[in-house]
Amino acid sequence: MGCGQDKTIRELAEMIRAAVRFEGDVVWDSTRPDGMPQKLLDVSRLSGLGWSPRVELADGIGHAYEWYRSRTSRDG
Repeated sequence: MGCGQDKTIRELAEMIRAAVRFEGDVVWDSTRPDGMPQKLLDVSRLSGLGWSPRVELADGIGHAYEWYRSRTSRDG
């Protein structure tokens, strides 16, 4: 997931939780299967064209959330 770095769903959920400053618990349904064993995006074609990421995934999630909030605020 994201730039050739493998992340678990739990890691992704924690990144989102931190970005939105959610202080509650994330509840997992242990009766559901784990899903795909690997969630890894192949970026080799992009890398071959000279592209490389400029923003870490956690930072990008935070930026996207702040962008969304700035456009949906009730005050503005």
